[in-house]
Amino acid sequence: MVEKTQFGVGNVNYNSKTSANPVKNYSNQDLRFRAVFDKQLIRNKDNELQISKHAKERIAQRGITVDKDMINSLNNAADMARKKGAKDIVMIGKDAAFIVNIPNSVIVTAVSSSELKDNIFTNIDSAVLI
Repeated sequence: MVEKTQFGVGNVNYNSKTSANPVKNYSNQDLRFRAVFDKQLIRNKDNELQISKHAKERIAQRGITVDKDMINSLNNAADMARKKGAKDIVMIGKDAAFIVNIPNSVIVTAVSSSELKDNIFTNIDSAVLI
């Protein structure tokens, strides 16, 4: 038996005995990947900054305090830089400076204020004071 079904563009013949099953079965691996992917999309939806492994190590080594207020300041500065079209920036604060890759929303490294005096930052297109 042939059923006639409308799919928005016109009439299409659909035979449920010979047509492929439109329901796709996903493996557990596909579902795990999808869950991780969706979680990452949700986390980065607001372009919140992530701290790279290297930056975490430098923050710990240099005794830089990164609390909620600091994270909020960094995220606000990143939003301002993103709106201006910045790519790689240095965010300079009272106690530290942070190198941030804006397109990937990643804090690349951190430098304490005591180390700022003799440092040269290269490949930076913008600076933000926080």
